[in-house]
Amino acid sequence: MSVAERLERYRLRLFGYAFSLTGDREEADDLFQECALRALTAKSVPDNERACRAWLFRVLRNAWIDRTRRRRTAGAVLYDEETGEAEESAQWDFDRSLIDTLAIQQAMQKLSIPYREIISLVDLAGFSYAEVAELLEIPTGTVMSRLSRARKALLSEITSAQPSK
Repeated sequence: MSVAERLERYRLRLFGYAFSLTGDREEADDLFQECALRALTAKSVPDNERACRAWLFRVLRNAWIDRTRRRRTAGAVLYDEETGEAEESAQWDFDRSLIDTLAIQQAMQKLSIPYREIISLVDLAGFSYAEVAELLEIPTGTVMSRLSRARKALLSEITSAQPSK
């Protein structure tokens, strides 16, 4: 399978990961495009499907790290606190899954980057703990404990955003 085919196969997962890192659709799209460019022009690509998938996520993560460093050097703002993607509606018949999705997206943006990253890789992209450990170059135990803390922090953000009764 070619790199282009693999990029297409994992496009939604890669974009989801990029979005979790950037918090902005346009920037996530740019980051995915940069990842695709790097992957398509790479001199060496893993042949194994599992290794290639992890490699693509690592390429995307490294592209994000490079962008973050460039912005920090240039003195640009790294995090945009805008959250206005949800449209207000007078209807009371909201789709519950949409509300839950928006609440989770907003809560995710309040988490620290290591927490967003670990939740995105395990819960959204479907990587195993071992794969995430390899991708982030950290021990598997660290992945497990960080994921546990990240999930607790996410739950805390979601419940603190709930209106008081």
